[in-house]
Amino acid sequence: MWKKINQETEKLYFNCINKNLTITTAESCTGGMISSAIVHINGSSQIFKSSVIVYSNDMKSKLLNIPKVLITKNGAVSEIVAFYMAKNSLKILKSHLSIAVTGIAGPTGGSVDKPVGLVWIGIGTKEKIITNKYQFNGDRLEIRQKTTYESLKLANKVILEI
Repeated sequence: MWKKINQETEKLYFNCINKNLTITTAESCTGGMISSAIVHINGSSQIFKSSVIVYSNDMKSKLLNIPKVLITKNGAVSEIVAFYMAKNSLKILKSHLSIAVTGIAGPTGGSVDKPVGLVWIGIGTKEKIITNKYQFNGDRLEIRQKTTYESLKLANKVILEI
């Protein structure tokens, strides 16, 4: 999986360089894995501005200005939270593109409505915010790796549409 992540990260780097874009991340379930993959690329300082790891609901609210009522009503792992993570990190961290992820990596923490492996990925640009829902299988590390890979892949798709 790391090879696929590295390949997608290299694409992200070159896509951002070619379009003169900067990127930021807001990570929950990946705990910094996406930003780590980006900074693994030599020269990433040209495209990567910053990252915020907002693992707790309280920090999602405090650092990304997500209303607590949205988190309470919908849960941290929801489309609306992923949307606001992408939107607000883009604004707060002043970048051209944001990647935001929230999910349940397991092995505990899942429910019937929100099983282990449920992940929402949000990608933000000045023009739009998109959110995609995923249901990954595997252990905790595999779910985090799959989330990282899919978020980079989705970011590349969005960049090519800019």
